[in-house]
Amino acid sequence: MQYLITTAICLLAGLGAGLGTGFAGMSAAAVITPMLVTFLGIEPYTAVGIALASDVLASAVSAYTYGKNKNLDIKNGLVMMITVLIFTVVGSFVSSLVPSVAMGNFSVFMTLLLGIKFIVRPVMTTKADMSTRSAKSVLIKSIICGIIVGFICGFIGAGGGMMMLLLLTSVMGYELKTAVGTSVFIMTFTALTGSVSHFAIGGMPDILPFVLCIVFTLIFARIAAKIANKASPETLNRVTGIILVILGVVVLGFSLIK
Repeated sequence: MQYLITTAICLLAGLGAGLGTGFAGMSAAAVITPMLVTFLGIEPYTAVGIALASDVLASAVSAYTYGKNKNLDIKNGLVMMITVLIFTVVGSFVSSLVPSVAMGNFSVFMTLLLGIKFIVRPVMTTKADMSTRSAKSVLIKSIICGIIVGFICGFIGAGGGMMMLLLLTSVMGYELKTAVGTSVFIMTFTALTGSVSHFAIGGMPDILPFVLCIVFTLIFARIAAKIANKASPETLNRVTGIILVILGVVVLGFSLIK
């Protein structure tokens, strides 16, 4: 019976995380972690490690799908990724020096607000609009955005995926598909770094939820990414917004249960 319960919880967690990753570049940790903690009693630190491990393949397959459809900016994505990794360490260090702040639900509120934004004010930037930007300007913005995302991730330990999507669409002027594709490309490497460090410190988790979460998240992320790349900008904005709002409400509900 316990195996069935574990499978059902991991299936639902993988469904939410996979759709969030494939459609919006959302970190699987925002969905998987609270579900594993709330319903399976897994330690929060271990649950985050499982969620990050699920992020790696889900983000990688999503990035491959977006890249195949020419919706990925690898050059500036690499610059932003390196900056994010560096300033995540800086943010973590600064966080250890100051009193703890109550920012546990930051990523949940970011998810809700971004979902509402995509519904009310959809991102209608086109590839043609993106081609008018100067390479130097985009490079500088990539570094600045990487610093902001990395520092916030390190300081409060959450919110990276949604913060990245907001900055890529609002500050860097990416159209939505390229923003999501670049976001999941970056997240592949940041999640890999995070999951390896989690398991190196805390040890390997139980194999069943570990494998199930990775597999289910991968499957649904692949499906979502394929649908997203075929959708029109209007449809994608609306679907992405609805999914983010639903996931935000559900995750907020889990935090209240605890």
